[in-house]
Amino acid sequence: MCLSMGLKLIASAAELMLPFILTHILDNVIETLNIYNVVLYGILMILCAIISCIAHVNANVVQASVSRDFSKKMRSILFEKTLYLSARDTDFFTIPSLESRITSDTYHVHHFVGVIQRLAVRAPILLLGGLIMSFIMDPVLALSMVATLPFICATVLFLSKKTVPMYTKVQSSVDNMVRVVREDSQGIRVIKALSKNEYENQRYDKVNRHLSRTERKASIVTSIVNPIMTLLMNLGIIGVIALSAYRVATGKTTTATVIAFVEYFTMVSSAMIALSRMFVMYGKCSASAKRIQEVVSRPDSFVVTQDKSVKDDNHITFDNVNFSYFGKINNVENISLNLKKGQSLGIIGATGSGKSTLVKLLLRFYDVNSGSIRINGREITSYTREELTKMFGVCLQNDFIFAGSIEENIDFGRNLTKEQIIEACKVAQAHDFISANKDGYDHLLSTKGTNVSGGQRQRILIARAIADKPKILILDDSSSALDYKTDLSLRLALKEFLEDSTVITVAQRISSIKDCDHIIVLDNGKIIGQGKHEHLLETCIEYKEISDSQMGGAFVE
Repeated sequence: MCLSMGLKLIASAAELMLPFILTHILDNVIETLNIYNVVLYGILMILCAIISCIAHVNANVVQASVSRDFSKKMRSILFEKTLYLSARDTDFFTIPSLESRITSDTYHVHHFVGVIQRLAVRAPILLLGGLIMSFIMDPVLALSMVATLPFICATVLFLSKKTVPMYTKVQSSVDNMVRVVREDSQGIRVIKALSKNEYENQRYDKVNRHLSRTERKASIVTSIVNPIMTLLMNLGIIGVIALSAYRVATGKTTTATVIAFVEYFTMVSSAMIALSRMFVMYGKCSASAKRIQEVVSRPDSFVVTQDKSVKDDNHITFDNVNFSYFGKINNVENISLNLKKGQSLGIIGATGSGKSTLVKLLLRFYDVNSGSIRINGREITSYTREELTKMFGVCLQNDFIFAGSIEENIDFGRNLTKEQIIEACKVAQAHDFISANKDGYDHLLSTKGTNVSGGQRQRILIARAIADKPKILILDDSSSALDYKTDLSLRLALKEFLEDSTVITVAQRISSIKDCDHIIVLDNGKIIGQGKHEHLLETCIEYKEISDSQMGGAFVE
């Protein structure tokens, strides 16, 4: 950046010399009638123009490089910070807003950084240099030109203050538009299946019109700048020309000086217009920069506390855990349970009963409001992020598949061996259908795995979760698309493959959890029954009703 500014300084200085040399030719050289001197000074002007051109071109090349590197670094920092945001912070910003900050907001800042390097040096130098040269040549004319500058500055500052909050609203409208586009792209099959194309088109049109209205308001304010600047500049040059005519007529200045003065006035005018453009662009950039800064400066909520281990023979302990997403009512309440190493836990309950919330708390996506969760006697808050995540293999409800081969999706950047991947796929009952493909494990999956069935997708995700034999395996409704025979084979294979691992299964099916060592039944965030399958059939009415409806009994009768 210093190099580009230095080149701009050289280019602007060479540019400022042109009117001065022209005045010298008109006032002093022509009257000598020496053509050699005229040609010599003409060549000097050409050299200044060439130096200015070369310096500007090289400065712009360097500026483009600076803008590119700056933007690359900014996007990398923002994306990395986004990946490490806690689930609560992600909920606060929302995914569509984070997407627009990484895309459109970084573009606005990138554009401003590029433009400001081109104008921030050249415009002030031409402005100050033009004024200094004008005062040297004719102080009276220079004062008449300076008289317009306070009005111009006041106009620019006033309007630039107005643009920042306006462009903040524009970016909020962009967030809403991104949200609708994201929802529609994810649910395009449902939209087509239910023939709701026109409905979604209208929904998009609504947010698009709102964005258009907010952009129009901001654009009206910014578009006022140039006409006002042009008016003030034209009034200034009229005053300068009128005063110049009087001073030439009275012999107080020369025609050559007036010609050079008009050149300098044009430079000053161009510099002021350039500066006004910068202030207008600053409004858009400032709004975007603040949104980026909100994410980048967000404190990391994953705070590692002091290790306060207690004597605990259990592998996983929930001790009177209470948690609320929004701080109003508890989403889970008074949760207490113990699991020894190698045991299995089944969690069942109605939709919204808090099953997935318990999983999120164990993974420390959120921190509990009260109570504690311990692994091997240590509070989970005392584990570093790396220590904690290394223990888990996870297959969640809304897990994702990225565009890549089956092997890449299962490996997931962990450098697993081919043997590990194949073994995991055999346990997950996925090896047979993968091998049936011509390209086997190199078979390419589309984004979200839309080119495989729901059951195949779930088995690939389960293979990813168990491939490196985690100490704790979490299966959150991960076998809902499997038929009963495949589900049974999967559970038997998992029990043998992960005999020393603690397995937590969240399910809607009784058949998926009935063989677990311990089962808890949730209702409205509270445990209403716990124990083994047979015990719950006798002691928990809700569990028995679910079992009868799914596996026979009263439902069949």
